[in-house]
This record gives sequence, structure tokens and C-alpha cells, in this order.
Amino acid sequence: MAIGGNPKCALHGLYADHHGWLHGWLRGKLDDSGDAADLAQDTFLRLMASRRRPMLAGDRPRALLTHIAKGLLIDHWRRKRVERAYLDTLAHLPAAQVPPAEEQLIVIETLARIDAMLARLPALTREVFLLAQLDGLTLQQISDRAQVPVITVRRHIRKALLACMALD
Repeated sequence: MAIGGNPKCALHGLYADHHGWLHGWLRGKLDDSGDAADLAQDTFLRLMASRRRPMLAGDRPRALLTHIAKGLLIDHWRRKRVERAYLDTLAHLPAAQVPPAEEQLIVIETLARIDAMLARLPALTREVFLLAQLDGLTLQQISDRAQVPVITVRRHIRKALLACMALD
């Protein structure tokens, strides 16, 4: 695939040459052919949307595909972990309180997005935010526990709230 060639043809060639290999590699990581097919497809979609398209002509296309696929695997496993935790929680509710399947999917997707956002925050920001939101601690209590000034606690909470608002 030449650098100056048609990018559409280059992507088609890359897909034709490496999709089967990528699907097999993902199937080995996931032990699920359906999820592997979805993530292989998502890998190529992510590549199409990225600014790294000129790298399609590079001499290491599998390294690029593996790099993208690994990020998608992490997201997949994170979502599965959140989904399991949510479904385990629902299993303890009376049947009348369990939301319909459509609502469950919306909640799982929202929780996965929040989890991913929290994972991107610095550790102290995440800890301070969760202490405030989940444990209901006061700024002073968080300050004492984290051994940082109250003003620093405020900054971390503000940073986390801004990240939450940026979710949509």
C-alpha cells in the first residue's frame, strides 16, 4: 500500500489482509466469537475515524491494529465488569422493582461511561470525589482522610464534577 495512494483502497486492503487475523487474536482474548467480531469491526471503525490513517501504509499494520484493539478490549472488560455488578445488584431486588430490559441497558451504558470517566481522573481526584458522593463525607472529613487542605479537596471535587458534566 503506497503512501500517496487512495486512502479508501488502502483501508480496504488493510481490512482484507488483516481482519481475519485480528478477529482470531481477539477471539483468543475473549473466548467469544461474537464479541471478537464486534471488537474487530470497531477496531477498523476507530482506525477510519482517527488521524492515524496515513500510518495505514506503514510496515507494521498489525501493531497499530493491536494497539487500537487493546484499548477497545479494556473498554469491553470494564463495561462487562460494570454490567455484572449492576445485574448482581438487580438480582437482590424484588421482581416488581427490577426495571425493564431497555432501562437496564441504558443504566448499564451510563454506568460504564461514568466508570470510564472516573478511571481517567487522577487517583486523588477520583478518591476525593467518591468520598464526597458515595460516602457523603464533608470537605473537612475528606481533608483529614486524604491529608490535603480543604481548598485542595474543593479543587478535586470541582475537577471531577466538570468531568461528569462533560459526559453529555
